[in-house]
Amino acid sequence: MQGEPAWPAGFTGPTYANPAAPKGGQLTQGVLGTFDSLNPFIVKGLSAANIRGYTIESLLARGYDEPFTLYGLLADSVETDAARSYVTFTIHPAARFADGKPVTPADVIFSWELLRDKGRPNYRTYYIKVVKAELTGARGVRFDLAGADDRELPLILGLMPILAKHATNPDTFEDTTFEPLLGSGPYRITAVRPGESVTFSRDPNYWGSTLPINRGLWNFDTIKFDYYRDGNTHFEGFKKGLYDVRLETDPGRWQTAYDFPAMRDGNVVKEDLPYGLPKGMQGLVFNTRRPIFADVRVREAILGLFDFEWINHNYFFDLYARTASYFDASELSAHGVPADARERELLAPFPGVVRDDIMRGQWAPPVSDGSGRDRATLRRAFDLFGQAGYALNGTQLVHRASGKPFTFEILCTTRDQERVALVFTRSLKRAGIDAMVRSIDATQFERRRINFDFDMMDYRWEQSLSPGNEQMFYWGASAADQPGSRNYMGVKSPAIDAMIAMMLKATDRADFVAATRALDRVLLSGFYVVPLYFPPKQWVARWTRIEHPLKTSLFGYLPETWWHRSHRALGAP
Repeated sequence: MQGEPAWPAGFTGPTYANPAAPKGGQLTQGVLGTFDSLNPFIVKGLSAANIRGYTIESLLARGYDEPFTLYGLLADSVETDAARSYVTFTIHPAARFADGKPVTPADVIFSWELLRDKGRPNYRTYYIKVVKAELTGARGVRFDLAGADDRELPLILGLMPILAKHATNPDTFEDTTFEPLLGSGPYRITAVRPGESVTFSRDPNYWGSTLPINRGLWNFDTIKFDYYRDGNTHFEGFKKGLYDVRLETDPGRWQTAYDFPAMRDGNVVKEDLPYGLPKGMQGLVFNTRRPIFADVRVREAILGLFDFEWINHNYFFDLYARTASYFDASELSAHGVPADARERELLAPFPGVVRDDIMRGQWAPPVSDGSGRDRATLRRAFDLFGQAGYALNGTQLVHRASGKPFTFEILCTTRDQERVALVFTRSLKRAGIDAMVRSIDATQFERRRINFDFDMMDYRWEQSLSPGNEQMFYWGASAADQPGSRNYMGVKSPAIDAMIAMMLKATDRADFVAATRALDRVLLSGFYVVPLYFPPKQWVARWTRIEHPLKTSLFGYLPETWWHRSHRALGAP
């Protein structure tokens, strides 16, 4: 995206993979949730995990030790100009779908048109910027990007999933299905138990097995994903060895619950793995489409009532860090950093959109005394509620003009979400707010989330070191009324749209960082979420029958680089 690739032409393999990793065995992973479709590219349904990458490939593949650099996969060469007004991909002559038929430029154009017209909203948002696509020679496809003014678009197209034109029916593409899509990836889906499990089997004829980008990857003969509806059952399944690797998200469980026989016997190990990505934004999201949350003062008041210090100490052994930015713990974060001249210039056309304390880098979520009954934060909340037209009527907070009580619903789908929401409702109750917690199954939760049918819910936006077009899908005004987008709060801000546009125009890292920090400041000033927390490292437990490389990528641990111990190569690192 910026600068030069870290790996030169002719590189031998990824720096985070073990080139001597043996092939064979099975990796079983446990997924909390369910699924009712094998198509992850459409709005309908809840898709099974990891179809992208495992069975469906793209023209280019990420290098996971860089913010945003792509290397050849289905395409063996790329051509573009300095302005990135076009991009031409040349298909690798060996590229094949799983049925043995070659991947052609016609498949690329078909995939672009299909996803643009019938895919998820993010695909439509990206691909509509292409003026036209045309064949160039026997193996080339050229995308005309004139007028898009988007330097990321060639990379976005490089990551486009490529579907087989001869095996994909456009008329039924938008329907949920348990019929696997035909892809060109290293695995095929060979067994499906709807809602319960999906098994991927390595394709012995996989065309790309010797590519440098794949060296040391895709080491298991089979990969199985077992689905668990309940968090406790999910954990018990790991303890019993029903799946091999677990990313832990509950610090309380990480601290106390891993004292079981397999752990004591050395058959399970716990590891704190570093990762260099922004820690993302996990928060309780205000749906500002609801009139009750339309006033920013109300949102700020409710944010102040969340007692992170009490929850972190009593539930999470003080292992979490408080989220204070949409790009936390990275150079892209505005937290603790005064706006520089570049940022101020970008924000100048939007006076007042960023609060002064946020512009100075002095804002942070309120810190309580940890008692669970901090009177200072409560007084501050009442002051903000008063400014917004609310007052106490006895023990109930009501709108002064209408007399309507302040009440809303917090939507949850896991026990962990429910537990935190219930603690929060106790703090809200002290302010006279009657917040109800509604816990529903994953399918219903997904349906309501897609259609913005909630008052408040727990959600996490993952972030990279090279955010771009997806930010419009997260916070752009055009996504606010688009079912299936991730603009769950419903924000419509010209300043946000402008900062995202500047991120896409930036040609050097300094300008890009300035635009991203400016975006962070606008989002923070809107108080669209109650920021929650993040683990400083990835907490990963694994059965020792599974091994991994010594080096962890910038993006964290990558199961596709792991291997089975029973197939261990002598001298493998």
